[in-house]
This record gives sequence, C-alpha cells and structure tokens, in this order.
Amino acid sequence: MSISGINNTLTGAYQYSDKMTANKTNFAEQLQKADRMNTSRVDAYTEYLKSKYGNVRVESVDRDQRSLDKIAKSMSGNDVVIAPNILEQMATDSEKAAYYEGKIDYFFNTVIPKETAICASKGLVFEPCGVVVHKDGTVTYICGCSDSPERVAKVNAINKAKQEKRTAQRKAYQERRIELLKMQRQTIETIYYRKMEV
Repeated sequence: MSISGINNTLTGAYQYSDKMTANKTNFAEQLQKADRMNTSRVDAYTEYLKSKYGNVRVESVDRDQRSLDKIAKSMSGNDVVIAPNILEQMATDSEKAAYYEGKIDYFFNTVIPKETAICASKGLVFEPCGVVVHKDGTVTYICGCSDSPERVAKVNAINKAKQEKRTAQRKAYQERRIELLKMQRQTIETIYYRKMEV
C-alpha cells in the first residue's frame, strides 16, 4: 500500500476521533437534568454515554471466546457494551466512571487509529467491533483485520484460474481415457474377428 493510502486511512481514523470528541456532553449537566426530570442516575449516565459514544448497550457478556464471538457478530464498529453492575458503579462513582471511560476512550482514540495504520501498511483492513466492560470489571477490545477487497479479488482470481486448469486437465484426461478405451475395444474386436475367420 502506498504512503498516500496510509495517510488517507489515518485521516479517516482521526476524523472519526474528532467526531467522537464533538459528541461529548458534560456529565454534570446530565445529572442536573436527571434531577430535574426525576430520572435515575443510571438512566442519565446511560444517556450521557450514548451521547458520547453512540451505540451503548447494557448487557452482561462473559469473557469466554464463544460469548465474545457472539457479541462481536452483533457489533458495528463503535459499540460499547457495559455490564449492568459496572454501569451502576460508574453512575455513582466518578472515579470508576473516569477509569472506564478512559479505557473506552483509549480504544476509540488510540487503538482504532493505530491498528488501522498498522493493518493498512500490511495491505489489510482493520475491522473494529467495539468495547466490552465485563461484570468483573475487565475490559475487552474486540477487533481484527481482514484482507482488502483488492487482495480478496486477486486471490479469488488465482483460485478460479487453478480450478479452471484442474477442470481442463480432468476433461483432457477423460477424453484420453475414452480414446484409449476405444482403441482397446477395436483391438479386442480385431482379435475376435481373426479368431472367427480361422
């Protein structure tokens, strides 16, 4: 991949980061609004997180691979999934909130741009899924790399050419086999007729 391709990738990542920063609202304002509207701190904090990160879900996800694979399939790249008990702690404890928001911000502001550039330099496409905050307080970043569409098309073309070659070889082999069987049959018939003439 060329340097301009990497620059375009980094530009996109930083624009995404700027968009995330522009969506931030003041958490203190959210709490004041919650007090005025008689809503719970958890609901107000959830709304604050949604305004900051976008797609925020309250769900408990286990740390085993099967659970992570399942949740990853439902993510779109900027998802944040927080266990209910951790969300309650974040809504009531500003230090916990700052800690977990720092972990989430790190994913969006550091991991995505960095890994996007690394994958792009290798001709791959970085595919972020999102962040999961588990009920035990651990944080999992779900992401990966895949081949670029150009590479996928190139590999598919190579595989198609190999398949066509194998098909042509099989067809040629079958035609040669039929030809040999015809020759063998003619030989047997010739021998049979000679025996009949004698």
